[in-house]
Amino acid sequence: MVFDVGETLVDDTREWRGWADWLGVSLHTMSALVGAVTAQGRDNADALRLVRPGLDVVEARRARVAAGHALELVETDLYPDVRSVLEELRRLGLWVGIAGNQTARVGARLRELELHADEIATSEEWGVAKPDSGFFGRLIEWAPGEPDDIVYVGDHPANDVVPARAAGLRTALVRRGPWGHLWADEFRGIADWVVDGLAELPRLLTSS
Repeated sequence: MVFDVGETLVDDTREWRGWADWLGVSLHTMSALVGAVTAQGRDNADALRLVRPGLDVVEARRARVAAGHALELVETDLYPDVRSVLEELRRLGLWVGIAGNQTARVGARLRELELHADEIATSEEWGVAKPDSGFFGRLIEWAPGEPDDIVYVGDHPANDVVPARAAGLRTALVRRGPWGHLWADEFRGIADWVVDGLAELPRLLTSS
């Protein structure tokens, strides 16, 4: 079983607040723009570009780090069910991985938090990001078992469910964050499971 990071394990609220502060807009404005691009099926980074047209998000993230403005991932950013569910999955004998579109810096911080995961990887470390099929090809090489033995859990239908399914993985869509809530009903027939929280997963997996 492999988990996405943002809005699956980690609540991105503080990160969006940090971007809002750095760009000089209110959190309300930033949230509204994220909602707008989500409804249009666009990349969430487009919300930042609506505030600052032409923004290079990678360079902007580096500038935030250099200026000491980047937020460190902390324990309270984890959703409340994360630690208990990962621990239960490991207790059930399942291999647990974490892999998402994140920087190497976030990957290092996740490892420091000592989550109950066998392995942690990020798109920056792999050199390929979702929804590129290369990301899921790398994931299949990285995680044990055949592709249909692996369940990928994420909140974003276009980045998580569709490409993971195309790669032969099973999928679980969690209704968290704007993407998970907005598109969940449309993907009930595509994802193997649609869940309201991670606590539903151990029962579903052991009964399937």
